[in-house]
Amino acid sequence: MNDGDGGAGGTAPRKRADARRNERTLLDAAAAVFVTSGVEAPVRDIAARAGVGVATIYRHFPTRADLIIAVYRHQVEACAEAGPALLESSATPHNALERWVNLFVDFLVTKHGLAAVLRSDDPGFGALHAYFIDRLLPVCARLLEAAATADEIRGDVDAYELMRGVGNLCIGADNDPRYDARRLVELVIAGLRLR
Repeated sequence: MNDGDGGAGGTAPRKRADARRNERTLLDAAAAVFVTSGVEAPVRDIAARAGVGVATIYRHFPTRADLIIAVYRHQVEACAEAGPALLESSATPHNALERWVNLFVDFLVTKHGLAAVLRSDDPGFGALHAYFIDRLLPVCARLLEAAATADEIRGDVDAYELMRGVGNLCIGADNDPRYDARRLVELVIAGLRLR
């Protein structure tokens, strides 16, 4: 009896881990396709990039809105989880902040590809902005606090203002080849440093 229970218990978590990994693969593929081809890209392109059949996409995400929301949430989570990991692995808190802001810029460039859809009347999109703020604002605040505590940056930098400013610098970056938002964001982050 215990062998049966142990076997079932040992198999189920592995399937859940596999399912999570497969879903991450689908979401990463969808995000990449959305960046290059827009959110109206054919599902077959996403399926091909993920190495799965179209039916697999629809089994996980029955509507395009479901897929878009899942991609957005997946990217927010990846950005949120990166903050603490960067604080642990970076040489300094300022370096962690700088690396995280680069990830945030990558996210924003992808998000701007979703902007028109996110402004639609679909009720599923309504809570995404609050979710974005709730998940990423504390991460940015923690990185800023760590860098300020280490006397690397000014202590009066507000996380919301920084994120909003970075977001504003990223507007239009995807459709103006002469505009380098990343360079301007780097100047902002360098400007936070104490001399």
